[in-house]
Amino acid sequence: MDARDTELRPSPLRDAELKKELDATLQARRELGPEYESALVDSFLEKVEQRVDGSVDRRIRRQLAEHQMVVARGGSPSRSGSDSRFGERFGFAMVSLVLAIPLSAIGVANAGLEGLVVTWLGIVAVNGVHAAQAWPWLQRRRRTAETD
Repeated sequence: MDARDTELRPSPLRDAELKKELDATLQARRELGPEYESALVDSFLEKVEQRVDGSVDRRIRRQLAEHQMVVARGGSPSRSGSDSRFGERFGFAMVSLVLAIPLSAIGVANAGLEGLVVTWLGIVAVNGVHAAQAWPWLQRRRRTAETD
């Protein structure tokens, strides 16, 4: 396991902090009532967004440093298309999973188990459509349709 593997995994401490924030937001909603729900959700999503932004910034800085090291050593900085697409797909999946936390809480708070199921069906569908863009058979079908 290298440093890159450990960076991509959320630390238990960070998960605990985010869970505490979510619990506090849900408790505040119970105490304050539904009229403050929008403000509470916005506040929690802002914290999640800050965490995601920080993680993305660290990854970008790391990738730029790696790129500069490769160039400084005289190597070729180019990567194959599938490698660079993997990073994009992985990042998209990570962001959607992070956003799944507050979306699941909102779904459960408003519609119970049905809300949770609908939320996760939407998350899976969005990730499926995004991942389908990389399927070779789908890309061939698009190219033939464009040339016709």
